[in-house]
Amino acid sequence: MKTTMNLLFLFALGLTLISGCTSKQQEHTHTEQTAAEEYYTCPMHPSVRSNKPGACPVCGMALVKKSSLQQTSGTALGGLNEVTLSPTQRVMANVSTIPVERKTLENTIQAVGVIDYAEPNYRHISMRFPGRLEKLYVNYTGQKVKQGDPVADVYSPEAISAQREYLLALESTEQGDTSQQNESTEQILTQSKQKLLLWDFTEEQVAQLKKTRQILQTLTIHSPIAGTVLKKNVDLQHYAATGEDIFDIADLSTVWVYLDVYEKNMRAVKIGQQITISTEAYPNESFNGRVTFIDPVLNGETRTVRVRAEFPNPAGKLKPNMYVSAHIGIPTANTLVVPTSAVLMTGKRNVVWVEVKENTFEPREVVLGTTTDSFFEVLAGLHEGEKIAVTGGFLIDSESTLQQPSSADPHAGHNAKSTKDEQSKPQAQESVQKHNH
Repeated sequence: MKTTMNLLFLFALGLTLISGCTSKQQEHTHTEQTAAEEYYTCPMHPSVRSNKPGACPVCGMALVKKSSLQQTSGTALGGLNEVTLSPTQRVMANVSTIPVERKTLENTIQAVGVIDYAEPNYRHISMRFPGRLEKLYVNYTGQKVKQGDPVADVYSPEAISAQREYLLALESTEQGDTSQQNESTEQILTQSKQKLLLWDFTEEQVAQLKKTRQILQTLTIHSPIAGTVLKKNVDLQHYAATGEDIFDIADLSTVWVYLDVYEKNMRAVKIGQQITISTEAYPNESFNGRVTFIDPVLNGETRTVRVRAEFPNPAGKLKPNMYVSAHIGIPTANTLVVPTSAVLMTGKRNVVWVEVKENTFEPREVVLGTTTDSFFEVLAGLHEGEKIAVTGGFLIDSESTLQQPSSADPHAGHNAKSTKDEQSKPQAQESVQKHNH
């Protein structure tokens, strides 16, 4: 009996010693683990690490205490891209938030262009028959003419022959005996008169020829429109061939402006839209017109689309080949907007930090539309009422790098996180297999 009691006493003593050693070992292990978890790093240079406080060797900033071993629960796995700030950190980083709202933006597209004549108001005065220019009424480029003003007198044997044909047909009609002959001569008379009209004879000239029966030795050519002579192609006594241009005239009371608009702005430009232009010649004046045509082809070299606008020019201040600066007003519909300070442009994507819960932010990639001086239009990525960081976004971004230093791109979003997790699973499985083996 005494032997049995001794054995029980020794067994209990052994258990006590083993339990004490295990507790001390666990405490020692926990202490070492805690020490291993804590390190000091630079907020601006996360690659700098130290096991004691100090200054960053790169920028001189004070090192911040961080933890390298963090227990990740199943809930935390869903928010790997989230950044949580303490109230003190939020105040120090000057982080402020506002809800996403809808606004009507007034945006202006800037473009440059050049003035040209309006093509419908441009005329070539050309020879309808060969002849020698006996007199010029237009003597220099830039001269203004009115519709019906004479521009040149032409001597032409062909025009003289055409007048004789008309007079012969006229005499035959007047002397005709039978109805059949009258019908034939009337047809010839009509054809000969039509020939004169097609050769730029006026109705008054044909009537004068019929009345006086005197052939005109020189024919006067008249301007078909009122305008300005843009080109004088001939000189006095020049023998012009049929179809040869002698003057180019344009009515500049209305001009066209050709603008080069970048492709990113093309969706906002519509036919009929109002445009305001200014020139260096008249810096204090603005001229209003409207879009009349949008080129269906993009210029591959400049990445612009040519837009044509029409402008009234009663005073003649807008002159062809003059450069202009254009302002195209674009009112947008009631749309989601965010302040420009809220958007971080990383080069590959545009990111906004959204406060998903108190003091917790996640990066959200957004698609931007119209831009003004103060706001971005948001086409996708946000919803009305969500709170976003309008100040302190860069510091939140820096903090996300510190909290997730292994992440190459903290803005990659949930899709990138999922891809990374899927890629890490085979590596983890392989590591477990090797350990078991």
